[in-house]
Amino acid sequence: MNRVNLLLVVIALVMVGVSSMLFTVDEREKVILFRFGEIVRADYEPGLHFKLPVMNTVRRFNGQIQTFDAKPVMYQTQELKNVVVDSFVKWRITDVKAFYIAMGSVNVNARLGQIVNDISRAEFGKRTVQDVVSGARGEIMDLMRVAANKVTSDFGIEVIDVRLKRVDLPPDASNSVYARMSAGRARVAKTFRAEGAEEAEKIRSEADKDRSILLAEAGQKADIIRGAGDAKAASVFADAYNANREFYSFYRSLEAYRKVLGSGDDLLVLKPEGEFFKYFGDGVAPE
Repeated sequence: MNRVNLLLVVIALVMVGVSSMLFTVDEREKVILFRFGEIVRADYEPGLHFKLPVMNTVRRFNGQIQTFDAKPVMYQTQELKNVVVDSFVKWRITDVKAFYIAMGSVNVNARLGQIVNDISRAEFGKRTVQDVVSGARGEIMDLMRVAANKVTSDFGIEVIDVRLKRVDLPPDASNSVYARMSAGRARVAKTFRAEGAEEAEKIRSEADKDRSILLAEAGQKADIIRGAGDAKAASVFADAYNANREFYSFYRSLEAYRKVLGSGDDLLVLKPEGEFFKYFGDGVAPE
């Protein structure tokens, strides 16, 4: 082996040795340095750090906010009714050393699920269905977060948030509740329809009464106008009669002839005598 090759080998070995002495810490992770399995340091800041080859080993943990989405669980409320709760937990590692000691060989999500499950059972057992479905959900989530942090703080974990995604009744209870709600809504609708029909009947009665009053008033006014017109006509007739009685008598006779003899289908065989036919013959009325 010539000197160049030997130099390259030496440089490669040095680089491998140096690289084995360096490690980086990302800002999104937590790192623990071990010496023969014993924790040496766990407070590394992001950046480049040194360790001793063979003697030291590094273990990395996710330092970001993590989400544990729990499976829906059934709890019993204060009135001994069951509700199905679907929730999730937001958490992160705050003390990686305590976390490793407490959770090194434990499934973290399973342990969190057990903690949240115990807290949820206690909180839901204090409340009614109405409270957990609508009224006190915000209060329940805050209490669960505080209670969970009291337990997980010893594990180096901070519970940032506990959220109830859904709180439902079991399927069989939901069907029963839905049937009762439908019946209740049907009764309310029936009541509204009855009240509406009653109000409509009142409106129709008022309208009929107003119509009768208006028609009566209109008939009364019409009778007054008709009476005034008849009086006026009688006055005109009287004035015409007094102005020329003979002409008025002749005019009234012509009107009578038109009504009696106006149809071409009528045939009368009479002697033109009497008061009715006084204008027949020579056209001069008898004295």
